[in-house]
Amino acid sequence: MISVKLRFTLSYRDVEEIMIMRGVHVDHTTIQRWVYKFTPFIQLEMKKRKGRVGTSWRLDETYIKVKGIWCYLYRAVDKLGNTVDFLLSRKRQQMSAKSFLIKAITNNCRPRVINIDKSGSNTAAIKVYNKRSFSKIKIRQCKYLNNIIEQDHRFIKWRIQNGLGFKSFEPARRTLSGIEVVHMLRKNQMIEPGITMFKSFCKLAA
Repeated sequence: MISVKLRFTLSYRDVEEIMIMRGVHVDHTTIQRWVYKFTPFIQLEMKKRKGRVGTSWRLDETYIKVKGIWCYLYRAVDKLGNTVDFLLSRKRQQMSAKSFLIKAITNNCRPRVINIDKSGSNTAAIKVYNKRSFSKIKIRQCKYLNNIIEQDHRFIKWRIQNGLGFKSFEPARRTLSGIEVVHMLRKNQMIEPGITMFKSFCKLAA
């Protein structure tokens, strides 16, 4: 049930109806609580089993509405389109961009180059990181190279567009984390290639 909710553009009530059709009676609020409770564990397992990403990144943020207020989902992919990392933030500022950059590097590797748009906060975050860690991450601002991540945003936006919207920040963060994990499974980013997305999800949830 959790995998169905995270994979398809279905509301919790839709998933409830599907389960009833299959002879399983469970309330939609229970499914919502399951997503909230178990998604962090699934994300942790994915972090352990995710394959290595490249050192040429495309970094960008997209808008996600939470309780009527726009929040910012920072995301990065490598040049092959593999998801590097993601972070939901209440604000779009240098501190948020820096937090995301540190998270992405800590969970993956230090990139050789990061392609960004003309965002001043992302530029400043990379420069501060370079200065404090004595790194030489190259900043590149080539618009067409970010097409790959802008296209990648569309899956996330498509996935949540039919819902009733997020009512609070923490459930939004956890649900988006689950959606991102399923998106990575679609890209076959687990260390064990060649198995179906459903079997990959089962391995994470086991």
